Amino acid sequence: MNQVNVKADDSRREELDRLVELADDILRRCARHGASQAEVSISSDRGLSTTVRLGEVETIEHQRDRGVGITVYFGQRKGSASTADLDPKSVETSIEQACAIARFTEPDPAAGLGDPARMAREFPDLDLWHPWPLDAGHAVELARACEAAGMGVDPRISNSDGASVQTGESLGVYANSHGFIGPERTTRHSVSCVLVAGDDAGMQRDYWYDSTRARDDLTDPAVIGRRAAERTVARLGARALTTRSCPVMFAPELARGLIGHFVGAVSGGALYRKASFLLDHLGKPVFADGIDIVERPFLLRGHASATFDGDGIATADSDLVRDGVLQRYVLGSYSARKLGMESTANAGGIHNLVVTAREPGGDFERMLDRLGTGLLVTELMGQGVNTVTGDYSRGAAGFWVENGVIAYPVEEITIAGNLRDMYRRIVAIGSDVDPRSHILTGSILIGRMTVAGG
Repeated sequence: MNQVNVKADDSRREELDRLVELADDILRRCARHGASQAEVSISSDRGLSTTVRLGEVETIEHQRDRGVGITVYFGQRKGSASTADLDPKSVETSIEQACAIARFTEPDPAAGLGDPARMAREFPDLDLWHPWPLDAGHAVELARACEAAGMGVDPRISNSDGASVQTGESLGVYANSHGFIGPERTTRHSVSCVLVAGDDAGMQRDYWYDSTRARDDLTDPAVIGRRAAERTVARLGARALTTRSCPVMFAPELARGLIGHFVGAVSGGALYRKASFLLDHLGKPVFADGIDIVERPFLLRGHASATFDGDGIATADSDLVRDGVLQRYVLGSYSARKLGMESTANAGGIHNLVVTAREPGGDFERMLDRLGTGLLVTELMGQGVNTVTGDYSRGAAGFWVENGVIAYPVEEITIAGNLRDMYRRIVAIGSDVDPRSHILTGSILIGRMTVAGG
């Protein structure tokens, strides 16, 4: 790291220290206003993003955002206020507003901070901070290289929706009147490319991208461009399908969405509102036998790694599903109290899920072989998922597979089923894990779904 970069990193450390001091000061001021408990979240984000289309710069944006969120409790009366201005007068006004709101709200028996005995005490380095001193000129060069590599793959690639390069840094502090102060700093970098190809049958569009904590982990932009091109060209000549029932395999980047629907259904908010198809399923089979889903909050450079949740409660490795059986719900302190349960350290969301099967499904080619004859889904459209009933109906595109070999692309189809049945009918989970998300899963093969043609 050169001297300029060292100075920049030192500056960000000093800024984080100032945010910690501000959080501590805000909590003291909340107490002076009579709050019995208080919590504060402070963030300072900055980044650079650029988009190039057909070699020309479309956008260059420098972002800088700061914000403070303050919540006070007067007994079990709660009030919240926020500001994007860290000026002491603006912060004081926000404290006064939060206190005024709390004094006029109805008591909520579930309101309050997390259990003080469960506040995080250790903060191991999860390797989430990797600043990239990227200037606008270099970002444009990388985006151009990404797009040019894709445009040069095949003469049928006739247009582009652009290539983008982004980098961002985030500083954050969560603190509460239990004496907990948790500083965090993270980075995220990404490169993406969207291309258009055409032939006598029409036009097709597809994309590829990568997103990582560290610049060194990013896929080369030219590789991303070529991958986007290959995906786009492969979709040319897409056909419709007649309505049928058949095996359906979700590519890894879409399979994680299936797991995301499951997480939503076992999360506290849906449960205490009785808006989930998995109500009262604790300790019951929810997936096929042999499937495990484990939360791993301490993965180095993980997309959702954290030592504490949004309430300051310490995170820990924990089974969500073991051998197909639901082991616990996904709860923060508030939703846990609503349900008469204990927090699972998931206030603010889940912290990396690793999805595996007792019998490994193998790589992508092996998963196609296991699919045999059926549908490979590579794109989903629409929002046809009802988490109250579990009904699932989405527009889709992908490839028809025959005897384990991709036969031709398909489009304008709908896939339908019920999530409860779909999870129980999972035949295999691939080893082709997509690392670009906090949900780490390979392809998911479901034994049977309804596929409706256009």
